Amino acid sequence: MMTKAFIFDMNGTMIDDMQYHTIAWHKILSDLNAGISLEDTKLQMYGKAEEMFDRVFGANKFEENTLQEIILQKELAYQEAFKPHLKLINGLDVFLEKAKAQSIKLAIGTAAPKTNVDYVLDGLNLRNLFPVVVGAEDVITSKPDPEVFLKCAEELSVPPENCIVFEDSPKGIEAAKNGGMKAIAITSFHPAEDFKDFDNVLFCIENYEDVKLKGLF
Repeated sequence: MMTKAFIFDMNGTMIDDMQYHTIAWHKILSDLNAGISLEDTKLQMYGKAEEMFDRVFGANKFEENTLQEIILQKELAYQEAFKPHLKLINGLDVFLEKAKAQSIKLAIGTAAPKTNVDYVLDGLNLRNLFPVVVGAEDVITSKPDPEVFLKCAEELSVPPENCIVFEDSPKGIEAAKNGGMKAIAITSFHPAEDFKDFDNVLFCIENYEDVKLKGLF
């Protein structure tokens, strides 16, 4: 395999923020009388927010305008709570610069809405490193559908088999597999055990200081 591109999920993969999302979503869902535990919130928290609401409440429970207002409330609560902790996962800054120096193309493929993508990219001054960013508004179907990663590969002009996806969730790893891509699992939110059944996972890392990453260059 000749690696020509790295595609990163964002939340939980580039920044260690998934617990903040879980807490914010759990409060919103509890306020809406979903009767869902914190642990079950974590399990439902994948893909687009609209898809999560369909899973929790059933399809079309809320008017579109109301739903978007609820989602915005959650994002603002998350951003305020996480802002003092906004930083890249350890070692990622050096890893990205090394990839750039090796002419490896970089992209972000995330289910996050634009408001959160902007929050991270602008808050950490990362736009110059990522010429391609594909978010929730840019795809029809979320992970584990591979659309987001295939779109990244297409916009980078790199075949899927020459891309490595960095992901923190089993659904994201499954999306990479469905797109014919190898992956590296970050264990910020899910233990390595959760990724053992995926044959496209090269290895698991806790952060980007892991010596196993040296083999990618």
